Amino acid sequence: MKKILSFLIPSLLVSGIASAEVSAETAFVFNTFLFIFGGILVMFMALGFAMLEAGFVRKKNTSAILLKNIALYSIAGIMFYLVGYSLMYVDVSGWIGSLGGAFYNPSADELALLDGAENVAAIADTGYSVASDWFFQMVFCATAISIVSGACAERIKVWPFMIFAAIMTGIIYPIYGSWTWGGGWLAEMGFSDFAGSTIVHSVGGWAAVVGCLILGPRAGKYSKDGKISPIAGANMPLAALGTFILWFGWFGFNGGSQLAMGTADDAIAVSTIFMNTFLAGAGGVIGAAIITRLHFGKTDVVQMLNGCIGGLVAVTAEPLAPSPLAAILIGAVGGLIVVYGTKLLFSLKIDDVVGAVPAHLFAGIWGTLIVPATNADASFSTQLVGVLAVNIFVFFVAYIVFSLMKATVGLRLSKEGETKGTDVTETGVIAYAIRD
Repeated sequence: MKKILSFLIPSLLVSGIASAEVSAETAFVFNTFLFIFGGILVMFMALGFAMLEAGFVRKKNTSAILLKNIALYSIAGIMFYLVGYSLMYVDVSGWIGSLGGAFYNPSADELALLDGAENVAAIADTGYSVASDWFFQMVFCATAISIVSGACAERIKVWPFMIFAAIMTGIIYPIYGSWTWGGGWLAEMGFSDFAGSTIVHSVGGWAAVVGCLILGPRAGKYSKDGKISPIAGANMPLAALGTFILWFGWFGFNGGSQLAMGTADDAIAVSTIFMNTFLAGAGGVIGAAIITRLHFGKTDVVQMLNGCIGGLVAVTAEPLAPSPLAAILIGAVGGLIVVYGTKLLFSLKIDDVVGAVPAHLFAGIWGTLIVPATNADASFSTQLVGVLAVNIFVFFVAYIVFSLMKATVGLRLSKEGETKGTDVTETGVIAYAIRD
């Protein structure tokens, strides 16, 4: 009897789910939960970025990198509340939103419900809580500037970086986001970027490229005779910990971007996205492991860690449509791109401390352009336009901002400050000091 019931009950439940429609209020609750839970996972990625960067920088720069990571998240949240969300989503007219939603707050109907009004129907049809949407979108914005932090580490002054973080999260990211997720001109063309390979990772990647170019390489990285001097990070266990945390948080990044979990279809979609996200990260790891062994004769753990991120970034543009095997292949190519992208930066004498540019920008371009291979509704030409648009816009604006700061407040540490380390010169807190 137990065996019969164990077979019948799941079948009956599935049948009920397939045929029944939940109420608007129930869908509202589940959708809001997805936004909140997904946002929490993405915010947890902040710890991943902090640990990854703390592992890849030298120990004399550890406190400063931690300072930047907690500061940039705080700045991102405030700027996205003040103007960012409004510019990205409120009354977008093709090119930019408006300031009509500045100081973005919960709706009047939601506040009335909290005050005891019996107006559930008035908010249920909106699909999700206003505040949950803001929170979910904000953590994506913060992720974009996190990419810049690691690439420009060990030689950028703290306060100029924080100024750039405010401009990046309040203006640059929201404007490009308005063209895409905000319903602007790229969205009208049919540009497809499910969870942000371009909108988040390429925006951050291009800003990182500009920062690295204007700052120049760290002292001793590239010699006049063309030799490359390896600069080892302080703590590989921290770097590995950061990568695992990022991998874990990525399920919120991609799964939350389904934006709904009020139906069985949505639940299956989120589950599929989770599966493909994991497999793409795994593909990136193995791809980097194989190519470094074949090309260099040794299996490079640094490239494997970044290969994982590259694989995750690559599938982020379309994590639902690919088959599991396709997700592995997309991620594996992302891992290969990380390895050869790193070599390209070396040849150009661009000093990216943590490998953010290959993992986020180059892999993001690949992931965006390959979307039409699995999503029949996407067009390669439109995807290419979206990639070129972010290239031109972010590069141009970031170049102006970094150049102005370099000419006014200063951007790079002095030679003495760089030698002593940013912990001493910028924070006064030494991360690895021996204390009584």
